[in-house]
Amino acid sequence: MRLEPRPSSSMAATLLWPAGAILATILLSSLLVMIAGASPFTVFWLVVKGAAGSQFALLETFTRATPLIFTGLAVAVAFRARLWNIGAEAQLYLGAVMTVVLGTGAVALPSAGLIPVIMIAAMLTGALTLLGPAILKTRFGVDEVVTTLLLNFIVLLFVSMLLEGPLKDPTGMGWPQSKRMIADAQLPRLIKGKRLHFGFVLAVVSALIVWVIMKKTTLGYEMRAVGHNAEAARFAGIPVNRVIAKTALLSGGLAALAGFSEVAGLKGNLTLDLSPGYGYTGIVVAMLAMLNPLGVIVAAIFVAGIFVGADAMSRSANVPSYIAQVMVAISLLTMVAAIMLMRYRVRWR
Repeated sequence: MRLEPRPSSSMAATLLWPAGAILATILLSSLLVMIAGASPFTVFWLVVKGAAGSQFALLETFTRATPLIFTGLAVAVAFRARLWNIGAEAQLYLGAVMTVVLGTGAVALPSAGLIPVIMIAAMLTGALTLLGPAILKTRFGVDEVVTTLLLNFIVLLFVSMLLEGPLKDPTGMGWPQSKRMIADAQLPRLIKGKRLHFGFVLAVVSALIVWVIMKKTTLGYEMRAVGHNAEAARFAGIPVNRVIAKTALLSGGLAALAGFSEVAGLKGNLTLDLSPGYGYTGIVVAMLAMLNPLGVIVAAIFVAGIFVGADAMSRSANVPSYIAQVMVAISLLTMVAAIMLMRYRVRWR
């Protein structure tokens, strides 16, 4: 068996292979549900109902999708230029740290000025976090998969130190958490009394901006060229190292916005469990979206819906909520296989 590159992919193939991946995910997940002793139809209905069966459920899905849109965009941007950013978790946490540092009273500005200042500072923090591994890659050939992955653990230990030291809330009864953000530094809620906040709008707008950058600007063209073939791009006069550095700045800044939105829009303070793995799940979201910025919105809502719906389903069907993580993992594997079969055909000999 060998793989041969396809000369081109038709529009039908572009739609059918991802649809086949979704169908395969449903079939494989159904098998696991039956092994758990439940009816697949009942479980999937409960997941859909728990994710979108009421206003509360739908808003919770959008709330959970907000950080996933940011981390999914961060990964999609980086992967498009073949900068393998596995460190969105670190960039998220450092963006959250900067949000707390500036949003607990260090800067005296009205809300209209304070929130943009905090947001820009958080983005710069995340951007510089990824710039280091990008420079190591371009100057010394250091594998960015290793540096960004290990940076996640370093940053988590650093945040833990801050929460036990300089950033610890003196009124927190000993819990490792930061002070609460002042009211002027917090993002407004979209619906009064609900958890959905303005960060969701910011995430959707960010996806639109990234789409414009990728499709309509010189930088987007250069990123795609470097991603397809860096040596050919260099031969054509594209400054590859500079493009990778710009990609790193954009990707790191987007991931940091996830930390900013979670702290300023939802939590109100920083704790070590701020992210249940949003940085890693962003890789799944980006791959499900096939690195399309607009597709990231749909993929993030889909993944968030699985997690939110699985929580509600587990209480009704007596099936462990961990089935959601299995479903997301299966969807990633089937989508990767679909992308491969879109680009290559299998030949038997």
